[in-house]
Amino acid sequence: MDLGIRGRTAAVAAGSAGLGLGTVKALAAEGVRLAICGRDASKLQTAVDSVDGEIIAIEADLASPASAREFVEQAITSLGQLDILVTNAGGPPPGTFENTDLDAYQAAFDMNCRSMIEMCRTAIPAMRERGWGRVCAITSVGVKQPIEFLMASSVARAGLTSFLKITAREVAGDGVTVNSAQPGTHWTDRVAKIVPDRETAASSVPARITGDADDFGAAVAFLCSEQAKFITGTGLLIDGGQASGLLD
Repeated sequence: MDLGIRGRTAAVAAGSAGLGLGTVKALAAEGVRLAICGRDASKLQTAVDSVDGEIIAIEADLASPASAREFVEQAITSLGQLDILVTNAGGPPPGTFENTDLDAYQAAFDMNCRSMIEMCRTAIPAMRERGWGRVCAITSVGVKQPIEFLMASSVARAGLTSFLKITAREVAGDGVTVNSAQPGTHWTDRVAKIVPDRETAASSVPARITGDADDFGAAVAFLCSEQAKFITGTGLLIDGGQASGLLD
């Protein structure tokens, strides 16, 4: 299916690996021109080389909201304008109520909430002026069903989800949609550092498999499509059935 976004421009944060790279691949396949960011220049270049399309690599550390804003500003300068924004960042270290200190919450809030907000604040105004824009935040199943051993991550991403919901309603009349893609267990480098093997990771998923980053990216690309113009203010669970709540 043609998603109607060929020739559009996009910035994908933390696009050099994992779910971010899966999203980059999906958007590039639709003919979208891209800017991606990451902290490691060599890893960024490897990602660019692995994808067929026009991609600009920008070094940025999303632990800093100022760096997140600068990434979007550079993307706009390099691409001419920004039609699509995919916010994303690595997750904080595991932790529980007992062993997560206050500084860990601040670090998680800066990276997984404030930096995402700053990217939106930088990109959305021009989208509203042009009457077309797509924002999709990569968050977590933890915003619907908090993950006990990822305390700081669950708290920070829940705050971001509130921001996205309110913003979506505010900008909907200007042709800009704001959504989130909420991944469950996907076999990425981050998950591999927490769980010993893929089979163990899949054991907690009702579908009995782990997610694939490229499949995830295709779902994000759809939320950024022309056909998704009536979808806004929602969170799409991509979790193999992990979230058990009724109100998804």
